[in-house]
Amino acid sequence: MWSLQLRMWLLVTLLFGVIYALIVIIGSSFLHVGNFSFYLIISVVMMVIQYMLGPKIVEWSMRVKYITRVENPRLFQMVEALSVRANIPMPRIGVAQIDIPNAFAFGRSLKDGRVCVTNGIMNLLSDEELRAVLGHELSHLKNHDVLTITLLSVIPMVMYRIAWQFLFYGRRRDERGGNTVLIGLAAFFFYFLTNLLVLYASRIREYFADRGSVLLGNHPKALASSLYKLAYGSAKLSPESLKQTEGLKAFFINDPSQGRKEVLELSQLDLDKNGIIDAAELELLRKSNIRLKLGDKMMELLSTHPNMLKRIKKLSEYTVQ
Repeated sequence: MWSLQLRMWLLVTLLFGVIYALIVIIGSSFLHVGNFSFYLIISVVMMVIQYMLGPKIVEWSMRVKYITRVENPRLFQMVEALSVRANIPMPRIGVAQIDIPNAFAFGRSLKDGRVCVTNGIMNLLSDEELRAVLGHELSHLKNHDVLTITLLSVIPMVMYRIAWQFLFYGRRRDERGGNTVLIGLAAFFFYFLTNLLVLYASRIREYFADRGSVLLGNHPKALASSLYKLAYGSAKLSPESLKQTEGLKAFFINDPSQGRKEVLELSQLDLDKNGIIDAAELELLRKSNIRLKLGDKMMELLSTHPNMLKRIKKLSEYTVQ
């Protein structure tokens, strides 16, 4: 856990260090810093708008319908008990009217927290597995993950605007055209690099949320089995169904578009082929070594979610408190 926290703090420091260094270079090399300041302000304004309107966009895209205790006492009681244990305000509970089996959390703050499940998940998981998934989502709220990723995401946005400014407009206004191109190219490189770092931050937050679910009293095998079942449920869907939420899959507990690949990986852990990952199978994974192929490493590098085998391997190291 401490190693994950250290990596997260180093990552945040590196990301903000990169943008600070570029600001210093631009400020010391050019007199028309106001142009850069304008684009920086525009990027921050866009981030604020995204942050404020984000919940409404998610609700609309996922076709979320909020429920009461009377409408779904099973789901309501689970979230209520986990919220008390997590010591956070009771979030609003919603059901997304989509077939993809999954769950997600969003909101601007703890007081504005919302936890949602999809239609497709309700009859797929056992109570124990569903509780583990909800614990993961509540941990995202408790850890302020939406705010963290929103703040970090503005950095690649700023880099992109700097690159665009200096590559296509800087040469027209400055005799040192070569310098502006070099800064533009450097900004474009850092845009790509910081994008990868933000994706890495997103993957770290998933590990944190998995650990958070276990800290809320959920057994690792329950979360591992739920991830296995969710991958299987996604694998059965048509590509057209999966495209419904392509732009919002970072919110989900796993990446639905990777369902077929993940089922093939996780079926190797299901030794008795009963459709779940039990404690004995999880213990066997804990004692084994995981070596990813180069293709899997590259795919993970560009993903918002960790490689599933690595993720469940990490889960196997946790114990219920």
